[in-house]
Amino acid sequence: MLTTVQPRPTREGTPAIELCGVTKRFPTRDGGQFTATRDLNLTVGPGEFLTIVGPTGCGKSTSLSLISGLAPASGGEVLVQGKPVTGIPDGLGYMFQQDAVLPWRTVLDNVAAGPRYRGTDKNTARERAREWVVKVGLAGFERYYPHQLSGGMRKRVALAQTLINEPSILLMDEPFGALDVQTREHMQDLLLDLWSGSGAAVVFVTHDLTEAIALADTVVVMTAAPATIKDVVSVSLERPRLVEEVRLEESFLEVYRRVWDSLREEVEITRVRGARNVA
Repeated sequence: MLTTVQPRPTREGTPAIELCGVTKRFPTRDGGQFTATRDLNLTVGPGEFLTIVGPTGCGKSTSLSLISGLAPASGGEVLVQGKPVTGIPDGLGYMFQQDAVLPWRTVLDNVAAGPRYRGTDKNTARERAREWVVKVGLAGFERYYPHQLSGGMRKRVALAQTLINEPSILLMDEPFGALDVQTREHMQDLLLDLWSGSGAAVVFVTHDLTEAIALADTVVVMTAAPATIKDVVSVSLERPRLVEEVRLEESFLEVYRRVWDSLREEVEITRVRGARNVA
């Protein structure tokens, strides 16, 4: 029998995020309902870096939508900073699989867009943007347009766009999944460096177990749909970390084996379901 595990906050104070018995259902074309998540119980502490892994289509991205207020829960309660989520919470940043870089704006103006939307005057917004362009390693590319950038450089712009607003909650939905291995590792190290000391709580969805473990304080394993939480694994690797180094440590391999042992059965359940649907 599957037991839902309630992780404890890893930092003192009010949890940054709480999902309390959360269920999400979507209407289907035949008038029925599809249950994407069921009885989710999850706590993310202030400053905690939590990653979520699970089989394809299990509701990982749905969990982010619930936290962000983009999708209301069908049952249970979602809290951010101790308050029920009824819309997009203040202080929330969201980095999607596809970047939101605007093709008609330069790198500098893309990064400055967030502060401008929040009422910051143009000159101040652009000065802040210049600082973030440097932080993400794009100094000298301020006047370039997105079509002139590589995929990794566009991700750096998207990361600067998100972090310039200094979010207290950072949601990331497979943001580096489309990058090659080397570029992905550089982006992972950059994220860890920029996040360190920010105090932001991060929820990061990924299919990559190496990425999940190398980044996280806590790895959450979700079941096949309807998704609930199967396992919660603490990662005790010291910080600061370099991804290409920590993945060779024996303690990393121990965590990897536990996460994969927990995930393996759920991946097989999803595979068998898919084969039946095709048949």
